[in-house]
Amino acid sequence: MELKVTTLKEREIYCVNPEEVPIVYNQVEQYFKYDVHLEENSIVFDVGANIGLFSFWITQHYSGIHIYAFEPIPLLYEALNKNFQHINAEHLKAFPFGLGQENATVTFAYHPYATAMSTGYPYTQQEQIDFQETILKNLPEPAQEKFKPKLDLFFQNTLVQCQLRKASEVIRENNISKIDLLKIDVEKAELDVMHGFTTEDWLKVQQLVVEIHNIDNRLNVIKSLLSQNGFNIIAIDQEEVFKGSNIYNLYASR
Repeated sequence: MELKVTTLKEREIYCVNPEEVPIVYNQVEQYFKYDVHLEENSIVFDVGANIGLFSFWITQHYSGIHIYAFEPIPLLYEALNKNFQHINAEHLKAFPFGLGQENATVTFAYHPYATAMSTGYPYTQQEQIDFQETILKNLPEPAQEKFKPKLDLFFQNTLVQCQLRKASEVIRENNISKIDLLKIDVEKAELDVMHGFTTEDWLKVQQLVVEIHNIDNRLNVIKSLLSQNGFNIIAIDQEEVFKGSNIYNLYASR
């Protein structure tokens, strides 16, 4: 599948699905709640960058932000890298791998019709059913029948080989002295990413926003891990579209 070009905020954006772009872009604002903020020269880690819409949103609202973005799916990384060069190559750096608890090659399920759902932990049949029921339930009734066929497309996927690296190595290699905001949205691999940080690394992180799939009590496990590393849990909430599901956003800071 070749990349396409669409327009967002009067800028050309490389993508796989043009109709996915405004949906994902509008979700980005969810990360900047509960006084999560940036200042000039802040450093951001965008883990699970997809095509770079989180980073693009930041460049629309702040100046002088340094962003390190990580995307393991090869085609999505290609779009991310092109978008970074197009937006502001000086302060934005894209990496062709994801972050994990070990350096490894992992088989990902790549969802071409819903790229943001691509994952190293493919959805089980029951997870697919639960996800579809949740989304439909939270949509206005007139939109449900129209949207239902698209939900089936969302779960079509192909397997691709992707690279993962430990955050601690990336931090050391790039001489990162602080991370003003760590954003993690990695479709069920959030705990793996966090295990790639050492205790010393965590001291550099000032704010964190993470999407959590609450599998096997993961929400409480992550809360405990963050508390042990000196974070205050600001809030835990759910986006409207995920109400009633096991998907939460957690906000924490020092």
